[in-house]
Amino acid sequence: MSRRSLRRVLTIAGAACAIAPACTGRAQGLPAPTPLEPPPSELQFMADPIADGATLSFAAGTAILSEAILSTGEIVPQQPQDKSRLLSIDRPVVDRTPEPAWGTVSNVGLIGAATFAALDPILTGYRVGPEAGIVDAIIYGETIFITWSLTNLAKISFRRPRPSAYESGEITETDDALSFYSGHASITSAIGATATYLAFSRSRNTARPWITLGVSALAATLVGVGRVQSGKHFPTDVLAGTMVGMGVGVLVPHLHRSEGFERRPIWIGMRPVHDGAAAVAGGVF
Repeated sequence: MSRRSLRRVLTIAGAACAIAPACTGRAQGLPAPTPLEPPPSELQFMADPIADGATLSFAAGTAILSEAILSTGEIVPQQPQDKSRLLSIDRPVVDRTPEPAWGTVSNVGLIGAATFAALDPILTGYRVGPEAGIVDAIIYGETIFITWSLTNLAKISFRRPRPSAYESGEITETDDALSFYSGHASITSAIGATATYLAFSRSRNTARPWITLGVSALAATLVGVGRVQSGKHFPTDVLAGTMVGMGVGVLVPHLHRSEGFERRPIWIGMRPVHDGAAAVAGGVF
């Protein structure tokens, strides 16, 4: 081979290695270099210890403490007014006989959504990695507590009598005046919206996001119908709860979305120690 031909072959090989850097290691008989970061599809969402810690603190604090206050009967219930003052979409519910079985359906739907919110981060940790699972758990936690706190604040502000309260004409229990808006509908819709957002972001080219969307929509529909049929809520209570839940459920994961790897505020990993290995968790404050 002439010197000119050899130079041309080496030039082509160098260009090929520039396009595929891993071939440099193979050409030397060495393993391909390990990337410093996981591929972008595995780190689409990130958590910040300070921002997310503060968010969980005020959301969980408001939700849990307001729920405790409502359970004591301290909030004086508002008495039902003439049903003619109700919106036309809500008026027929007052004359409908409550169906307790639908109340069970709505409770099962809410419990099912909460169970999925607890299991989905575990599945994400198995599929993608522990860090992604922790971030998803934070996202679900914020979604639930923000939705819960907003729901209770609305209930305390409006103190709207439930449809079933119109039958007695006078109510003494605080819970009978907490109709607006539906907590079952808001939390179920919020969890479903977050699950759907995460599914479309992590598995957009599979059937998983569409199945998640369908199941979430079905669960929200059954819960909403159940709350109305059981006499616990007016249609407007369910509509408002569903809209608020969907909004929070989409907004929370969207604000955690990351397009690059410039910063990793939270991470976990492994490091070697004497006679074994140890798990390491860290964060940037």
